[in-house]
Amino acid sequence: MKIAIANDGGYVSSHFGHCAEYELFSVENGRVVSKLSVPTPAHEPCVLPEYLARMGVDCVIAGGMGARAQQSFESHGIELVLGVQGTIGDVLQAYLAGTLAGGESACSHSGHGCGSNQERNDGCQSKS
Repeated sequence: MKIAIANDGGYVSSHFGHCAEYELFSVENGRVVSKLSVPTPAHEPCVLPEYLARMGVDCVIAGGMGARAQQSFESHGIELVLGVQGTIGDVLQAYLAGTLAGGESACSHSGHGCGSNQERNDGCQSKS
């Protein structure tokens, strides 16, 4: 299993697409066997879900993301745990222990620089 946690200075980022990097943890038998920091690509529709899917990510943990981004991750078969706060280490341990409680997505697309156009900022736009 591969887990990606949106990193903002050692804490779970409040918005999945605005963090500078993701911490990717490969887990076997409930133990972390490797860790890799990967930069977040440009915050554009479809890019991040496809990028993490190509890396073999099974689960994304973040504070929040818009509805279209959630749909895109789900279409790639990637589990989402949103509404999460805390240090990367504490959150990872809670997830591995089965005690991590997600909540409501922290991203409302207002007042934090996301803009008001969810399609442009967060998810996959339909290509006709």
